[in-house]
Order: sequence, then structure tokens, then C-alpha cells
Amino acid sequence: MKKKMFVVLALVLSLSLVLMACGGSKDDANSSDSKVLNVWAMGDEAKSLKELAQKFTKDTGIEVKVQVIPWANAHDKLLTAVASKSGPDVVQMGTTWMPEFVEAGALLDITKDVEKSKNMNSDLFFPGSVKTTQFDGKTYGVPWYAETRVLFYRTDLLKKVGYNEAPKTWDELSDAALKLSKRGKDMYGFAIDPNEQTTGFIFGRQNGSPLFDKDGQPVFNKKPFVDTVTYLDSFIKNGSAPDTDLGLDASQSFGGDGIVPMFMSGPWMVNTLKDTAPDIDGKWATAVLPKKENNESSLGGANLSIFKYSDKKDDALKFMDYMSQPDVQLSWLKDTNSMPARMDAWEDDMLKNDPYYKVFGEQMKTAEPMPLIPQFEEIAQLYGKSWEQIYRGGADVQTQMDTFNDQVEALLKK
Repeated sequence: MKKKMFVVLALVLSLSLVLMACGGSKDDANSSDSKVLNVWAMGDEAKSLKELAQKFTKDTGIEVKVQVIPWANAHDKLLTAVASKSGPDVVQMGTTWMPEFVEAGALLDITKDVEKSKNMNSDLFFPGSVKTTQFDGKTYGVPWYAETRVLFYRTDLLKKVGYNEAPKTWDELSDAALKLSKRGKDMYGFAIDPNEQTTGFIFGRQNGSPLFDKDGQPVFNKKPFVDTVTYLDSFIKNGSAPDTDLGLDASQSFGGDGIVPMFMSGPWMVNTLKDTAPDIDGKWATAVLPKKENNESSLGGANLSIFKYSDKKDDALKFMDYMSQPDVQLSWLKDTNSMPARMDAWEDDMLKNDPYYKVFGEQMKTAEPMPLIPQFEEIAQLYGKSWEQIYRGGADVQTQMDTFNDQVEALLKK
């Protein structure tokens, strides 16, 4: 009940702020007599969705209006739509947002529709992606595109310190990073991005931490997670990872002399490196993450859901079915570099034979979403602050994780 109240208060507050700022959202509302299917999509890449929507219209006769919303504004805009019961028919949902909007009653239960669909059936998608659409035994969305984190590394520089392949274990990652950092002043081996708040959770799971116990209580102050943070901090302490954001782009830090020859990132970085660091073409590769108890990575991306207050459910389902076709998902990959969530799309030569992307497909087989709870983004922000207190402020790991765990417990009780 307290969680419900928290969500409702957030909805009301957000609606009030947005209405004060922009005078309402009537232009975004669905009108019951309109035949146009309204789709909200997020980020710059969503501009490419308009072309796919035109092809859908040509095939089905269903007219589609795609509204592109910046990620920075999307969350508040969705809250406003929920509070006003006036918004899109189909909405792109970030995977970490699903719990919050399901709990708020914003998304339509499409369990039966998915079960009988040839293109939306859950068996067709990566298991981790499916988990982000299902809550309390019901399905509230269809995976659209997926992303995960893998290891990017300079093959030429690793060979010079005795590694003909990427590090396969935590011990090897530590060893390789330390050796690489000995190349000279201001040289490092591995980057731990201070702005990537999921890194600690990824490594924590690899070290056997469930993050939350079977009763939903946080266990960030228990040995598996504490040891994980200690391990990550060891890279900072021995100088094999920078203790701050270097303020360099990929071509400067990874290219050239390779100031930082190893880092974790997502699929968007493949084309970034090809475009900005042509000097190291053939001198870098991707690999699945090094292993401790396991080598699980995070699984993110976006789903397509039907707004609960839409009166165009049938057309919305047709649109989502169309977007779930493997050839359409591959078209989306070509346009935006967003990876297909459908497993059979990965049998296409474009992915199967690509030395970079096929690694992402392999990693996604065991990748898991971050904890599917409404408060996760706030928890991630709290972790980021705790991590900074440790690696930059020198705080004791156990003491800081005790504090962090208490903060999470308090947050969950609101």
C-alpha cells in the first residue's frame, strides 16, 4: 500500500509540474473518434521509427503517428499521461521503467494476445528480455530491442603483456589491467565508468550476490557484494584504473596509445569506435565479460506496451506484432544499431558473422535485467554516491555498504 501511495503521489506531483510548465497536454491526447494510431518513441534513434511505421501503414492501411520524445523528458511525460488518462496507444518503455508503470496501472495486460501470436510469443525472445515484460504472471509488453555490456579491449596491447585473448576471469582482468598500467605515466589498464551505476551490480551478481534476498530485502552489506566493491576499488587503489572521468572521448582514451585499453560498454560503442578511431582498425575486439562464479551481464533495452487507456487495442497489437518480426527488427538494427530482442534474428549473417556483434548475442544468452522494482533507479543513484565515497573519498567499504543497505531498506519502506 505504501508503494502504491508513493507512485500516486509521484504521478500527481509530476502532473502538476508539467502542466504548470507547458499548460497541459491536450495535443498529445488520443481522441476517441480518431483512426490514427499514436505511438510514443524515445531518443534520437526513434526518428527512424517513422520510416518503419510508413511501411506498416502501407501493409495494413493503419495510419500511424510517431511522436519522438527525448529520453530526458520521457519519464515525466509518461507520468503526465498516466495521471490524465490521456496519451499514446503504443508506448516505448525502457526496461527499468516497466515495474513503476505496471504498478501504476498504466499498461494493458496482453498475456493472452502474446501467447497466441506467432511473432510476439515469449519463447521467441531472449529470456532476460522477457522477464522485463512479465509481472505477477501477466505480460505487459513485448521486447523490442535489447542491449547488454561486454568487454572492449585492445588486442595489440594485451598481447604485449602476455594475453593473446581477452581476460576470462576476475584474476586475469586484474592481472592484465595492472600490467597495462605499468606502460608509463598516465597509462591505465581498465576503466570503471563512474557514471555507469550498474557496474557494481553486474560484478556483484558475478560474485554470487543476489542483490536482494528471497524476501526482497537488500543484501548489499553482505560478504559477496562487499567483496565485489573491494575488488573494484582495488583497480583504483593500485593505479590500474583512473579515479575520475578522464574527460576523453573513445578515440583519445582507447585509440592511439591506448590510455585505457579495456572498458565495458554496449553495442552503440562498436560504430563509435569504427568512426572515431580508424587508426586502431583491426587492433581491438569485443569479448564476453570475465568470470567469477559466473559472467552475467546486465540486460537492458526497450519494450513496446499498450497504454491502458487506449481505445485502439487491436491496431496497437498489429503494430507490435509487425515490429516483432525478425526482418523488421533487423531493419531497425541497420537504422539505429539497436540489437534485436528476437533470438532467431541473430541467425542472420549480418549479426552471426560480425566479429563484434556476435559477442553481444552470446552475452545476452545469460544476461539478466537489473532488479525489476519501481525504486531501482533511485537505488542505482544511491549506489553511485556510495561508490564515489569509497573510490574517491577513501571510505571503508564495509561501513559504506552498511550505510547504503540502510538507505535502500528505508527507500523500500516508503
